Amino acid sequence: MNDPLDPGAVADRTANGTANSSADRTANGSVQDGPDGSPAVPTPRAAPDDPAAAAPALRRLLDLLASGAATEDFADVLADARRRGAPADVLAELDDATWQALRVHRTLRQHRRREAELTALFDTAGDLAASRDLDAVLQAIVRRARMLLGTDTAYLTLPDEAAGDTYMRVTDGSVSVLFQTLRLSLGDGLGGLVAQTARPYATPDYRTDERFHHTGTIDAGVLDEGLVAIIGVPLLLGGRVIGVLFAADRSPRAFSPDEVALLCTLAAHAAIALDTAKALADTRAALAELNSANELVRAHSAAVQRAEQAHDRLTDLVLRGAEVPDVAAAVAALLGGEIAVLDAEGESLAGRSAPAAELAGAVAASRAEGRSVRHGDHWVCAVLAGHDTLGTLVLRGRPDLDDADRRLFERAGVVTALLLLLRRSVAETENRIRGELLTDLLTAPDRDPAGLTARGRRLGVDLARPHLVLVAEPAGPTGPPDRGRLVGAARRHLFGTRGVSAEHGEAVVLLLPEAGDPEEAARQAAERLARLAGFPVTVGAGRPAAGPPALAAAYAEGLRCVRALRVLGRAGEGASARALGFLGVLLGGGHDVDGFVGTALGPLLAYDARRGTELVRTLRAYFDCGGSLTRAKDELHVHVNTVVQRLDRVEALLGRDWNQPERSLELQLALRLQLLAGG
Repeated sequence: MNDPLDPGAVADRTANGTANSSADRTANGSVQDGPDGSPAVPTPRAAPDDPAAAAPALRRLLDLLASGAATEDFADVLADARRRGAPADVLAELDDATWQALRVHRTLRQHRRREAELTALFDTAGDLAASRDLDAVLQAIVRRARMLLGTDTAYLTLPDEAAGDTYMRVTDGSVSVLFQTLRLSLGDGLGGLVAQTARPYATPDYRTDERFHHTGTIDAGVLDEGLVAIIGVPLLLGGRVIGVLFAADRSPRAFSPDEVALLCTLAAHAAIALDTAKALADTRAALAELNSANELVRAHSAAVQRAEQAHDRLTDLVLRGAEVPDVAAAVAALLGGEIAVLDAEGESLAGRSAPAAELAGAVAASRAEGRSVRHGDHWVCAVLAGHDTLGTLVLRGRPDLDDADRRLFERAGVVTALLLLLRRSVAETENRIRGELLTDLLTAPDRDPAGLTARGRRLGVDLARPHLVLVAEPAGPTGPPDRGRLVGAARRHLFGTRGVSAEHGEAVVLLLPEAGDPEEAARQAAERLARLAGFPVTVGAGRPAAGPPALAAAYAEGLRCVRALRVLGRAGEGASARALGFLGVLLGGGHDVDGFVGTALGPLLAYDARRGTELVRTLRAYFDCGGSLTRAKDELHVHVNTVVQRLDRVEALLGRDWNQPERSLELQLALRLQLLAGG
């Protein structure tokens, strides 16, 4: 490609009436090109006869230099002088001045280009110093490369270590989507040659250049963009190629050494930008890690401080003799939720919770893992003492617990276990001492009643007030280990109450402050003792009594009740003498006839009193007549249908089994006792 500043070109353009050729000028001794092709200093000529004749043309040449006119405008000065018929010596002088002006013009243009290049480099350096945006810096470098080299496009590729190839990082002047998304395998294309040799390469025609390996993918992208001449220079960092900077034209072109050097300088800036960006990224990552570590340290410090405060608070509660509800309230305040405490059987000791059956799986998991576990929106922690489950903590209102709060919740389980163990130990000690009192009371109640009562009062047991005596025995054949388990179950059953238990003979005796119906107390005790001991337990209840002699008699009644349950095939149940019907009347020490009659005939007596009927009289007549309706109607002097209607009412009030042998016997005995009592 011809340089528009080449003197030979100007001479060719002025050969037809504008200027002599280089050969003519040389032959005439006017001028010769220098070794580098630039115009040499012309050979001195004789001064024109009229120096003033060339002055206007010379001033015009100076004006063209000052205005930075195009190269072609300088040739027009000599051409105009020829058209005006200037003398030969003036034309020769103008020819020499034109070539001198062209030399100065070329030098000025080179200086301007150098100035523009330096300005671009300074601007790029400023971008590197001022910008922290790698994309913006690389885009500016590629744009300046395209502008300074005057190419159609410029682009920069970087290696993708994960994919094992290179990709287009930045493009400028590109119109092809295929080219902009092109990925190049390492070692392929002109870029691969640059990356392998770490040297710049330029090709005036990419399609015909065989110095590098062509691939279908790369050639298709270059063809789609329409590129022909391409120059690529390496981005070097410590001798290692970290990318390639390209400039390309869509027409053939030979790139000069100055252009190669300029592009190499811009590539060096790009390498610095990449290295700076990497250093900044590493610094940011390190700062982020430090910030994260600092946050972790702060969080850990806060957690430790909070755990220390919680530990101090819980320890203070234990030392001050706080109970389980106090610990639950303190932990609830610390965790910002609601705490419920259940005992080993699922009974609530503090707070409210889901039924124990729903939590059984979570309790088992917590016990197996030795940690708290999540159960829906609840957290569950088994309260353990070794392998023994003492209870359960349940946290509501905090579905998400961090590690610190979870450890605090688990620590609350340890403190709760400690409290429960202390309570159990104290209760067992107290129960052992009180049990000795109970043993003495049952063994010799008449020996010193006043002394036993005073001794009980010192131990917190007021024998002068009514108490309920329960007698419990294993339902099946047992040995000493089973009785020992029943003794422990009795202590746990009375845990948290003012009751007393002791082993006496073959049974375990429980003394409870009177609370409710003896029948219900015996039934509940049988169920819970069986659950705690792990085998069926039969429980008999004596009547409520006060004072050592009466309590001993109540014990004897309860023992007879247990034996009656065994004989009746109802082992494993709980009952009182009153609940055993006529058998209870026979076994009971007080022979509560009125109570038995009221239990057996109460619904009939109440109905007769309210309606004025004769259901009791009809039932007595029916039994007296051996169950004959005909004889009963004669006895009552009513129609047989009336007897049938009355007996239907009896069935509605007493139940369908009223005429079964066992029930029938109870009813007949009650009718006899009622008759004897004058009813």
